[in-house]
Amino acid sequence: MLSTTDLFIKFGLTLLLGGIVGAERELRSKSAGFRTIILICMGAMMFTVFSNFIGGTSNPDRIASNVVVGIGFIGAGVIFRGEKVVTGITTAASIWLAAALGMGVGCGYYVLSIIGCLLIVSVLFVLSAMDERLDRLNQVREYRMVFPYELDQHLKYEKIFTHHKLSIKARSLAKNGNMITGKWVVTGNEKKHHTFIAQILKDPAISEFDF
Repeated sequence: MLSTTDLFIKFGLTLLLGGIVGAERELRSKSAGFRTIILICMGAMMFTVFSNFIGGTSNPDRIASNVVVGIGFIGAGVIFRGEKVVTGITTAASIWLAAALGMGVGCGYYVLSIIGCLLIVSVLFVLSAMDERLDRLNQVREYRMVFPYELDQHLKYEKIFTHHKLSIKARSLAKNGNMITGKWVVTGNEKKHHTFIAQILKDPAISEFDF
């Protein structure tokens, strides 16, 4: 049986570690923020403690082992798939790791849990700048252009993509009357995208341009 001091240490450390990770998510206005991460961390810790009490020495992990399964459902709920991008994966991973921190505290691995928390926050804070830098180096964008129908007219714009060192990953063309609607999914450097957009905006043949 845990002493009152041990319980206070577990709850206090859980609040601290969950709060640190949750604060980072809250500052970035993510769907799972300060309170949510704390509750997840605390729930994982309590289930781990209860598992030790109920399972005893023969099977102490029978409840705690299902924490990972339960966290998977919560994590899946914060992942959203849009037309161009999938969001929420980092928050889902943060939820998963917050549960791991709670389980670590529940098992009494305080130092390991503290080190894990520091590493999680380091990745979320420090490496976010690197992630933004990498995104600028290789952005995925979708362009939609409407222009008058002429034979192989779309090739003109694809050559402009190539001229600006942008790589076409997917394309679709649709004809409506005498107008062509072209859609391209393109990857490349952020600056190359900007110079391409600047050139297309000056093209009088383009009646509609979404970027």
